[in-house]
Amino acid sequence: QVPYQPSSPRQVANALALLRGRAGKTVDLGSGDGRLVLEAHRQGLRPALGYELNPWLLCLANYRAWKAGYHGKVSFLKKDLWKVNLSDCHNVIVFLAPSVKPPLATKLLAELPDDARVVAGRFPFPSWTPSSTLGQGLEQVWAYDMKEVRREAQGSVQESRV
Repeated sequence: QVPYQPSSPRQVANALALLRGRAGKTVDLGSGDGRLVLEAHRQGLRPALGYELNPWLLCLANYRAWKAGYHGKVSFLKKDLWKVNLSDCHNVIVFLAPSVKPPLATKLLAELPDDARVVAGRFPFPSWTPSSTLGQGLEQVWAYDMKEVRREAQGSVQESRV
């Protein structure tokens, strides 16, 4: 369980700026009230969907989608992020606690395609080097391109064998 902490407008803007110009399925893992998914859809990232376990936040996200005129255009699903298959996702947004990042990194490495980009907010992935970053302090977000993350991981495995 990760406590709900809504993203600030600047965090949302920074996260989506790091996905500008990209295409393909966009997911927010632990989507909360849906603000990142709604903004992704608004900026043309489609399909855009969120995975969230909290039923109250799912209701709020669906209400916000309806209010924005996106009912039926975005999806919020009550699914455990550890149980969903992410192999068809090209853009993944993760605003989760630091304790979740190491096991999530393993899942993302195993499932995401090479052309996928992961954007982390609030806390970076501790073992990955970001391709780019935007913002300062609490507003900072980090982008990771899976091809680069894999290349770096393979290099460190080869170094440890030497």
